[in-house]
Amino acid sequence: MAGSGLQTGGRWVLHLDMDAFFASVEQLTRPTLRGRPVLVGGLGGRGVVAGASYEARRFGARSAMPMHQARRLVGAPAVVLPPRGAVYSVASRRALDTVRSVVPVVEQLSFDEAFGEPAELAGASAVEVAEFCERLRAKVREHTGLVASVGAGSGKQIAKIASGLAKPDGVRVVSRDEERVLLDGLPVRRLWGIGPVAEEKLHRLGIETVGAFAALSETEVASVLGATVGPALHQLARGIDDRPVTERAEAKQISAESTFPEDLTTLAQLQDAIGPIGEHAHRRLEKDGRGARTVTVKLKRSDMSTLTRSATLGYATTEAATLIGTARRLLLDPVEVGPIRLVGVGFSGLSDTRQESLFPDLEQPQEVWDTHQPVDASPAAATVWRIGDDVVHPEHGFGWIQGAGHGVMTVRFETRASGPGPTRTIAADTPGLARANPVDSLAWADYLEALGRT
Repeated sequence: MAGSGLQTGGRWVLHLDMDAFFASVEQLTRPTLRGRPVLVGGLGGRGVVAGASYEARRFGARSAMPMHQARRLVGAPAVVLPPRGAVYSVASRRALDTVRSVVPVVEQLSFDEAFGEPAELAGASAVEVAEFCERLRAKVREHTGLVASVGAGSGKQIAKIASGLAKPDGVRVVSRDEERVLLDGLPVRRLWGIGPVAEEKLHRLGIETVGAFAALSETEVASVLGATVGPALHQLARGIDDRPVTERAEAKQISAESTFPEDLTTLAQLQDAIGPIGEHAHRRLEKDGRGARTVTVKLKRSDMSTLTRSATLGYATTEAATLIGTARRLLLDPVEVGPIRLVGVGFSGLSDTRQESLFPDLEQPQEVWDTHQPVDASPAAATVWRIGDDVVHPEHGFGWIQGAGHGVMTVRFETRASGPGPTRTIAADTPGLARANPVDSLAWADYLEALGRT
C-alpha cells in the first residue's frame, strides 16, 4: 500500500523486517509446521519466547513473553521448539545478501531488520517506491522462501514505523504529505529513542503523543529530556530525520550492567542480581545475531574500584543457560572482596560461526567450572535427545525429533526442500542415528558452498 501516488520527494529510506523471523525459519525448514502455532524459545521454567508464528500470535502469544504464559494461551496446538541460532544466522545472511544485490548499502540492525537507501529512488513517486519494494520482497522470497515486510519514508524513523504498518507480508510507503498526520497521532513511546524513563517524564507533563511532543518549544524539550538528547528527539518528532544509512561496524563486545541503590553484601544477593542483567545482555546478543565465546563479569566495589573475571567456552554460542550460568560461576563473594555497587555482564569473542549446546541440561549454573582456565563446555556424556534436535539416519535421511522418552522417539524426516515428510518411531539407540548439522535443514547446498563451507 502506498500514500499519494503522484507526490515525489528527495531521499527514500527503506526498512525491511522479516515477518516472525525465528518461527518462520522453523516453518520453512520443517514443512510440517506450516500453518501451525509455533513458539521458539527457552523450554525451562524461566524460558522466554524468542519468536512466535502468526498462528501463535492469534492466541495472544508474543516475543519476550514467559514461555509458560504463551503455552497456556495457545494451548494444546502449540509447538514449542528451542532456538537454532546457526540456522537463523545463515537464513538471515542469505536474505540480506539478496537485499544487497539490489541495494548496495545495507545497514543491518539484527537478524531480521535492515535499512537501505536505493540511489535510484531519489526523487521517485510513492507508487514507484512501492513497486520497487514489492520487487525486493519477491526476490527475497524467491531466494529464501521467507516473507519480509517493507516500509519506506523520508528517513529511518518513518521507514521503521511504515514497516510495522505493513505487517504482515506487505509494503507501506509513507509519502511526505502524510508523514505529519501519521507521526502526530502515534503514542510518544513509538518515537525512536523514547524509553520508559523519558516516556514517564513526558506523561507527567500530559504529553501522550508524538504530536504533543513536537509542539513543545526547544527550551521545554531540553529542560525535560536534557540539552543533548532532547533536541535530537524533538527533531525526529517533527519529521526531520537526515541520519544516513551506513554499513554498521560490528561490536566487539555486547554487555549490560546495573548500579544498585544499596550495596550488595552477600553472594546470594549477587547471584539473584546477575540473572536479569545477564538476560538483558543475552537479548542484545540474540538481536546482534552472533554467538559468544567469552563471558566477562564486572564488579564495581563501594570504593569505586573494579574487579573483572572472564571465562572462555570451547565454542561460540547463544545458549542463555550456558552464558548466564558461566557468569554466575565467575562471581566473587562480597564477604571476601567487599560490598558491590555495580554488576556487569559482557559477551565477547563474537562469531557468526556458533554451535548450539547439545547438552543444555548439563550446563546449568550448579555445575562448577575452574574460572581461571579456559572452559570446555562439551561434557563427555551419553547422548541425550530432546524435542527439536536435528538428526540424520543412513536410510531415512535428515530429520528432527518431535517427541522423545522411555528409550524411543518420534522423528519427522524432512527439510525445506522435501516438503512435509514421514514420521518414524524409533529406538533412541538406533544404529546409524546421529546428530545432524541444523543448517542442513535449509537444504541450500549451493549457497553454503559459495560461502566456503566444505
